[in-house]
Amino acid sequence: MAFDLVQYFAEQIHIQKPELLNQYQSSERKAHLAEINTLSLAKLITLWRKDENKLYQEIQSQEQLYIIDVARHLTTSDQNHSTLKKAEFEHTITEVLSLQLAELKQLDDTGHYGIKGLRELITGQVEHLSGQAADWIWSTSELIELKGTKPILEEELSLEETMKEFNQMIHQSNVVEHHEQIAEVEKTAVPTWAKILEPVVAVAILWVLYSAATQMFA
Repeated sequence: MAFDLVQYFAEQIHIQKPELLNQYQSSERKAHLAEINTLSLAKLITLWRKDENKLYQEIQSQEQLYIIDVARHLTTSDQNHSTLKKAEFEHTITEVLSLQLAELKQLDDTGHYGIKGLRELITGQVEHLSGQAADWIWSTSELIELKGTKPILEEELSLEETMKEFNQMIHQSNVVEHHEQIAEVEKTAVPTWAKILEPVVAVAILWVLYSAATQMFA
């Protein structure tokens, strides 16, 4: 497995570019920079696949006009769904692209990768990028093989919400059980007055039967 440039670049952005998007809250800034870091690296992969010799030369030359052109293309893409303002996005991705190309050059210089070594390093990042971002990033960078790789996580219930639902369930169960008990009592209970009148009713029935029999045999 190739060295993880996604995490490495993220750490370098944090160290070297603390001014980027520092007007945002920490969590929001981190999310935006993660998107741009991922998008920039994904674009480098597709550029390498299209013409590795050209991109290798651009890594060596660090030509600013080339970086600006790539950044502008990503900024104006119809697939770009970043919530950043266009100017913020373009400035940030230009800075991140510059950093990534500079770091790749340094890795090449110190590690003597050459074009073959950088090919393995850069194209090997697909595995590290998989599942790391929303589909618009893969569409914008044209790394469309990664579309649909980000898992959709169900919203986790907090402990308080879980206990609330549990208590509601128990309460509903108790209410149902109470109603069932009342219904059973009403169904089976015999009123006291009914017990008192039982002999009277029996005598009345016998009298009716006796009168009917007397009339029949009279």
